[in-house]
Amino acid sequence: MTEVPARLYSCRMVSEFHHLSEKVTQLAELAASLRRENAELRHSLASLTAENAELNARIQQAYQRVSALLERIPATDESEEAA
Repeated sequence: MTEVPARLYSCRMVSEFHHLSEKVTQLAELAASLRRENAELRHSLASLTAENAELNARIQQAYQRVSALLERIPATDESEEAA
């Protein structure tokens, strides 16, 4: 087995640790970015869910109004239609 000088080995280790440290920092930044994005998406989802519920309520109210109006329209007899 070839013996590696301690000084060279230490420089390589320091370089590898530095590289690993940079990758860990990048990973931490990515995780923070994803947490922010997730929070924004949750907020957007809550807002859109509330808007959807409001629009569904408005549709239901419109449906009820139209149904009430249709009930007020007198029914035509078949004999009246033929005349």
